[in-house]
Amino acid sequence: MANNEAKFSVNQPLKTQKLFIGVQIFFRIVAITASVASSWLMITSKQVIDIGGIVLDARYSYSPEFKFLAFTNIVVGCFSLLSLLFLVLVVRQGSNPNHYFFLFLHDLAMMSLVVGGCAAATTVGFLGKHGNSHTGWMQICDNFGKFCNRAQTSVTISYLNLICLSILTITSASKSRKMEA
Repeated sequence: MANNEAKFSVNQPLKTQKLFIGVQIFFRIVAITASVASSWLMITSKQVIDIGGIVLDARYSYSPEFKFLAFTNIVVGCFSLLSLLFLVLVVRQGSNPNHYFFLFLHDLAMMSLVVGGCAAATTVGFLGKHGNSHTGWMQICDNFGKFCNRAQTSVTISYLNLICLSILTITSASKSRKMEA
């Protein structure tokens, strides 16, 4: 019985380490994919309509907030890819608390960028969908449905990215703290 307990305690840290690495790799790949998908959807969202001989168009580039979200997702996707490569190097070198602390700082910075992009794009999206009667801003999504749906999907995917980056931040923080103890 004592032999089984000793065997379990020796294998448990290895299993925990493999689980941590697996979770890190999975969520980093999902974050990269979500960043690319959200950027692509936002950059390609455009619609042209004709209202009584007047041609109107809607593009993401007309809104600084939508451009910020698109470029934020591009930056986060690139840096998440670099962090995935860094994680592979960390696994090969062995466990060092400083490496996990750098991953934590990276994930926190990327999460902060995505929070800012999501907040800005959500605000403009809400105004586009519902307008603001107090300031006289009209809703445009009644006329530009395709554009609004693509922008809304892009923002939704960015929120998925935010969830992935939050999980990565929490797990990296936990791992860097456990390694020092």
